Parts: sequence; structure tokens; C-alpha cells
Amino acid sequence: MTNNDSQIDLRSDTVTRPGPKMRAVMAEATVGDDVWGDDPTVQQLEAYVASLLGKDAALFVPSGTQSNLCALMSHCRRGEEYVVGQNAHTYKYEAGGAAVLGSIQPQPIEFEDDGTLDLDKVRAKIKVDNEHFAITKLLTLENTVDGKVLPMSYIAEAKALVDEVGLKFHLDGARVWNAAAALDVDVAEIAAPFDSVSVCLSKGLGAPVGSVLVGDAPFIAAAKRWRKMLGGGLRQAGILAAAGIYALDHHRARLVDDHAMAHRMGEALNTVPGVTTTGVNTNMVFCDFSAYDGDVAARFAEHNILAAVGPAASRMVAHLDVPDDAPERLVAALS
Repeated sequence: MTNNDSQIDLRSDTVTRPGPKMRAVMAEATVGDDVWGDDPTVQQLEAYVASLLGKDAALFVPSGTQSNLCALMSHCRRGEEYVVGQNAHTYKYEAGGAAVLGSIQPQPIEFEDDGTLDLDKVRAKIKVDNEHFAITKLLTLENTVDGKVLPMSYIAEAKALVDEVGLKFHLDGARVWNAAAALDVDVAEIAAPFDSVSVCLSKGLGAPVGSVLVGDAPFIAAAKRWRKMLGGGLRQAGILAAAGIYALDHHRARLVDDHAMAHRMGEALNTVPGVTTTGVNTNMVFCDFSAYDGDVAARFAEHNILAAVGPAASRMVAHLDVPDDAPERLVAALS
């Protein structure tokens, strides 16, 4: 290591750590036993998130993966099908849970360059009610997709399609807070067309643990049963819920700062010979180091920088723990 600067961790916005104020509210949280239904802080968080997203009810779960799986298993029965992006988190990065644990068939479709699914392709993949086919029950979207924000007009078009053909509509909204900040709209506007939405508290919002699944009351009741079966019933979970409430109260408005930092990092990296970046939309920078003359991973390691550096594409994610001088230090490491 060639300098004594503190570490910069750009691998993901999941690496954020709770600060002193968040830790304080966690320590002071009023708790009960959430499996018995008497943890008041969990109930407060669930009501809060349901209100923010304009839905009737909500369920606090340990992870986004479990939240999405509870949603898929609540919407679809064994032998039924959901339509999903080829590289979507619910299909590619959740260990095949829907197929393995829910016996639900995925029907993947390649993403378009802007992160949408071509709705003509979606329509073409919807199965007719025939004994030879899995019955298509659900369309799942993701927002954001690799930092790209789904246009509100596109969501409206997708909603019209699912209403026409009789599908349910789920959103993996792990970073929907970033989408709302980028569009400068209320998050409830994004959530409104969907039957269910999963949101993450432990990415850009900076809580240490947890996601929340929202929908109508019967849907959430079904999801709660699946959560129990999947091992997601927690006891004194108010300690974790308190961190989520603090994150919602104090960290949503500052997400635009992460977007600005990502833009600064992208602009700085573009000044380095052999380095190119693709468009920065929210808090993610995607880089191509293939023309760079040097070992990027080694240079970053020497300068105490952690990043997801790959042979084809590399990703760097801005978050609340990224220091203000990160763009300059990236350039210095590669110069």
C-alpha cells in the first residue's frame, strides 16, 4: 500500500456501516417478539413503508432475496410461471429460489439497453392456458437496473399489458429509492401500478439489515406464511427495524448526493487514458479498463481502494461512506 488514506469501498452500496446515531437508535429501540406479533418498532416500520409506497400492508424481512421469493411464492403456485429479465436479480442472483423452493418456472427475456423489457417480447412469451405449458401468472420488473431508471411511461405501458392479459405485477425495487430520487417523484408514484413491491433498507439507505415487502393485506398475509417457512421469522427484530426507520428518515434525501458522486467519479475516470465509462444514471459507474495499460486491481489495492473489477466490465457504486475525494484518488491510483 502506497498511502495511508482510509479505505474506499466501491464494491456496492451494501457495504455501508451504521453510524453512531443509527447505532444509538438501535440500542434504544423498544422491542417485543415479532413472531408473536408484538414488536412495536417492527410494526412502526411496516406501517411507515406501506404508507410511503401507498400500499395497504407491509412485511419486514431479513433480505431482499427473501422478500422477492415471498412475493413470487405468494403470486404463483407450483407449475406456474413468472416473466423476468435475463439478468434480473430475481432470476440470476437469488440462487434459483423460485424454481428450487417454489417450483415456479422463470421465463427470462433479455433486457433492452435502457433496462426495460420489450413488451412485445413479453406478450409473445405469455403462455396460453394449455395443459402443455406452465401457466403465466406474473410479470416482474426491476428498478433500478444496473443503475438505470425505468421511465414512468414505460411502467404505465407494462401495467396496461398485465391488466389486459390478467397477470400480476411485481417490482424488485431494491433501489427504487434511487429511482425516485433521480426522477424527483414520490416513491408511491412508482409503486402505484404494482401489486407488490420489494424495497431494500440496506443498500443506499445504509441500514445494516433488512427489506420490506408491500402489497394488499391478503397478499402480505400469504407472504408472512412463506416468510415463516423460509426461516425469516425474527424475534426482537425491533433493533433492526429501528435502523430502517432511521435510514428512511435521514438518508433518503441524500441519495442525490450519491448520484452526484457517481457522476464525479465517472467524469474523473474518463480523464485516464485507456479508461471509458458508460452513462451514469444514479449511483453506479460502469467502466471498461480493457484498453488501460496496467493492472487495475493491483493499482487500486496499492491505494486502498476496493472495487468490482472484471475482465469485461467493472462496477463502482457511490454510497454514504464514500469520501468526497474519491474521484481524485481513483485518478491518482491509475495515473
